[in-house]
Amino acid sequence: MDRIYSAVMQQTLAPMTKLSESTICESFGVGRMKARRALLLLASQGIVELRSNRGAFVASPNQKDADEVFEARIHIEPSLTAQVAERIDAQGLKALTEHINKEKTAHLAENRQEIIRLSGEFHVLIATVSENGFLTRTLRELVTRTSLIVAMFGSGKPSCCRDDEHEKILEAIEARDAGRASDLAKEHLEHIRLDLDFTKSHKTEPDLVSLLRAD
Repeated sequence: MDRIYSAVMQQTLAPMTKLSESTICESFGVGRMKARRALLLLASQGIVELRSNRGAFVASPNQKDADEVFEARIHIEPSLTAQVAERIDAQGLKALTEHINKEKTAHLAENRQEIIRLSGEFHVLIATVSENGFLTRTLRELVTRTSLIVAMFGSGKPSCCRDDEHEKILEAIEARDAGRASDLAKEHLEHIRLDLDFTKSHKTEPDLVSLLRAD
């Protein structure tokens, strides 16, 4: 299941892609029961759609879905980021700083998949350093859904996150400036939303076995 999450996060597993039980079994070397349970769990989190008599497909969000996801994120992330700025310890700062350095390295290498993956994971890491397990799980689901939305309606740029915005958020956290951290987090989410174009959509056709096969 983590491999499917990663593929969605990296936008290499496109919306509307069929996920057959046999493909998952072949990719991971698991039985049909385990594959079925994984698909049911992903469906409960909105990552997969189960269609009667047709099977399982990677979810294909629409504009209403996008509006709901960003509304939820704007309710959660600015206040969570402010809380992190107020309470973060040295270990949390180290984790965020190391992550930003990885983002810079990926940009310098022009590694598109790594840029996309790290951009999404930054938001989950903010929740992780808050040490709130429920919010971490919630943010992971919302960020994964956002990756599907960007795959459908994004501009096609390497990352939906604008340059330096994560770094500025980290600077506000490091300065213990909760108000600025909150404002920057909200502005950042609004920028991601503004970069979407609902008049067009993108789709790729990956080789699922190669894509999902465990290393």
